[in-house]
Amino acid sequence: MPSTLPVGDAYPYLRAASAGIRHHARALTSREQHAAADRVHLDVLHAHLTALHQLLDQLAEATRPPLPAAGRHLATAQARLWQCAAAVHDAFHLLPVADTSSAGTECRPDRLPEGPPVLTICQRHLAAGHAVRRKTTPSDLNTPLHGHTTTCSQ
Repeated sequence: MPSTLPVGDAYPYLRAASAGIRHHARALTSREQHAAADRVHLDVLHAHLTALHQLLDQLAEATRPPLPAAGRHLATAQARLWQCAAAVHDAFHLLPVADTSSAGTECRPDRLPEGPPVLTICQRHLAAGHAVRRKTTPSDLNTPLHGHTTTCSQ
């Protein structure tokens, strides 16, 4: 007998975040000319990815003891999400800076054109990287994504 998903107010903030991303994606595709990503946009996207990474970490830890196979899949998803966040961080540093006098792509929050925010992308990335190194091996991060091994009914 298939289980039903909770409805109504289940996970309202996660649903709102997903709706916000869908709205933003539609707004970007509805423009006639696509604007290139800027540093602020990638900073916000990186914050979202690292928050999802932390959520997947907590879910994998809670799922692994009672359901080891599902926990391993969540841990794999967490590793792939980290790769995504790392790529966004790298792209952030490849974007041109507003102030041309501060050349270079090194991780220097004091040189950001919008000034050093409370939690810069680099500080957030370093903190998330620490969590990744505690639970993930370099070989886990470099292995290709395996195929979907479960069957979906319907």
